[in-house]
Order: sequence, then structure tokens, then C-alpha cells
Amino acid sequence: MKVLIVSTHDRQGGAAIAAYRLLEALNKNDVETTMLVLNKKTINPNVIQVGNNLMNKARFVAERFDIFIKNSFSKKNLFDISIANRGVSIIDHPEFKKADIIHLHWINQGLLSIKEIGEILASGKKVVWTMHDMWPFTGICHHAGTCNHFEKECGFCPYLKSPSEKDMSYSTFQQKLTAYSKGKIHFVACSNWLKDLAIKSPLTANHEVSSIANPINTTTYRPKDKSSFRKLMNLPIDKKIILFAAAKVSDKRKGIDYLIEASKILAKQENNYMFLIVGSNGEEITSKLALPAKIAHYVAQEEMPNMYNVADVFVTPSLQENLPNTIMEAMSCGTPCIGFNIGGIPEMIDHKQNGFIAKYKDAQDLANGIHWVLNEADTALISENARQKVETNYSESHIVKKYLAIYNQD
Repeated sequence: MKVLIVSTHDRQGGAAIAAYRLLEALNKNDVETTMLVLNKKTINPNVIQVGNNLMNKARFVAERFDIFIKNSFSKKNLFDISIANRGVSIIDHPEFKKADIIHLHWINQGLLSIKEIGEILASGKKVVWTMHDMWPFTGICHHAGTCNHFEKECGFCPYLKSPSEKDMSYSTFQQKLTAYSKGKIHFVACSNWLKDLAIKSPLTANHEVSSIANPINTTTYRPKDKSSFRKLMNLPIDKKIILFAAAKVSDKRKGIDYLIEASKILAKQENNYMFLIVGSNGEEITSKLALPAKIAHYVAQEEMPNMYNVADVFVTPSLQENLPNTIMEAMSCGTPCIGFNIGGIPEMIDHKQNGFIAKYKDAQDLANGIHWVLNEADTALISENARQKVETNYSESHIVKKYLAIYNQD
């Protein structure tokens, strides 16, 4: 069996990291697997870049410009929607021809057009599509929020300046219906939450939908000696460290406003806390936090296990999530996690067993969770529980077995 993974990136963003981890896990388990990407960052010979950088960038810009024009020259939500009207043709690529399984992941921003997806299905090869957000079963949005129009055929899209019955979301939805009808897709959601949404869409009708989590290397992400790494990073031994990490920590969708408010509540109760902020734009929020903070800025992926290990708790107040890699990574390192009751987060964090699930958009409950983990919980027990949850549910061997079962279906 030969598997071809198709992903816009190999290391940039959570979806790309998950796809790349699956590539590594499959190859470790003797499943011959390669990966086609638009933007290659790794030196892995099994990752192959398609197109050229200039044309790839041109397709991305052209699609954004088309959205800008069709959306009444509005820049609002310009990067929250995709129409996939341009892409690379991969059906003539040697790796495509050799593959038995075509495994799509996040394919937006110029990698695959909707038309090309139809061509892939028409080829007769088995197609598996891991969904890292809602776009595969909506018209144009990656996260529908409270909108349920995708349960019919989209239209009246809240992301558009002038929504109407047959707006851009409706027409793109119809294009997907046509493309998806050319073959069978086995959709895979990374969480049960996403699966439950996907099966409500007409786009997944007549196709299979399963739920399989992302894999993680539990040898790379493992518990380490906290004190030694704190000394190495010039972090205080006696402080209780709250870790927050995101590609862009000031992104409102990451819930930073609620973390800032929670810090103000905690500052009135305790003076032995500090924040460790990992990601770009950290300066924009540290001045607003009511507790001391250290900014780590950009941290390479291979260094992240050390960050999780120096922390006493990892907090992700994100307002929209599927199955965050960061929670999985932290738990694999034995670091308990706190997050809002949204998306796939409650599937990962077992309330008061390996972390704390806070009420959605509730800064007080977020602060309650931090206080509970750092002062009331059995530290050794919840750390052990966090690690055990990952080993049981997200280890590479566990996830590969689940995918092999799908690959081998008739």
C-alpha cells in the first residue's frame, strides 16, 4: 500500500503539523507514504513541493482578490473564507499515479481547486479527507460559529458584506456538491464535535464520516525534569508558571481578552504566579496582564517540549477550536491543561482529572480553573492522568491502526 498525503504546508500551522506527524507515523509503521505540499519547510525527502513559489503565491493572491471583488470590495473576513477557484493539478504527478490512497488534509490557499478535487475523485483512487476545520462541508467558511446554513445549502452567509439567498457561499456549496458527486470520500474529523457537525451537511451525504484524532510522538513530547529546564531558561524555581502559546498570541480568536481578565482576578488572590508567553506579538499583551510575564517569542517546534515541561499549567482560552495540537503536546509532557468548553477541547481535557474545562467565555471560571490546578488539585495525579490520556488515545501507533482500518476498507 502506498499513501499520498496532500497538504498546503508541511510545518506551518496546526493542520500542517498534524498532517506531517501522520506522514512520519505511517512511515514508522512501514506504510510507504509521501506528501505533496505547496510550501515545504522541512528537509524530509518524503515531502515534495508542487508548483513554484511565484505561481503558488500568485494563485493565493488571485483567489483573495476574487473574494474581495465578489464581496463588494470588502476586506472584512478576507482570510476567514476560501472559494478554492484556483489550484495545482496533481493527478498527473508521478506520486499521485503511484498512490493507492489519496489522503487530503488542509488544501486551501492555492493548493487544490474544487474542480481538481472532482478530478481526483473521478480518477477512481480511494480518497480520505481529514478535516481540520469546517470548510470541506460548508460553502466558504472555515468556522461557521453559530451559523447553521451549511445544514441545507448555505446562502445568506454572515461572513459576506451583502449576504443573499444565492450568494458566494451558495454557489461554492453547489460547486462542491458537483465535485463530490464524482466519487466517494471517507471524511475524517479530528474530533467527535467536528464529526457531529459534518454529518449534518448535504456535502457529506452518500460519503462516510469517521472521527480520528491527530497523532503525536510521545517520545518527543514526554515529561522531563522541571527544575533543570527552568534553570537553563533562567526561570524562577519557586514561581507557578502559566503557559500560553499561539502562533500570534494577540489574535482575538485565541481568547486573549479572557486570559487578561482572568489574570486580574488571579492577581487579587495570589502573588506567586507568572506567565510564560510563547508566540509572536507577545509585547501587545504582557503589558495588559496583571501578573509578571516572560515572553519567549517564536520557539522552534523541536523546543516546545521544554516549554511545556517548565510550566505548571497550560492555558488555551481559544474561542474556536477543533482538536488543538498544543493541548495534546502539553498533556503528553504531563502538563495539565485548561480550556473553554468549545469544539473538541472537552474531548481532550477530562474535567478535574487531567485539567479543567471552563465555562465558555467566562474569565472568572478560567481563573477558577487556574487556581484549582495550581492550588487544590493533586499535582502528581493530574500530571500522570494527562500523560496517560495521550498515550491511550493519541499515540502514533494507536492513530495509525485507525487509519489503516479505513485505508483497507473495500
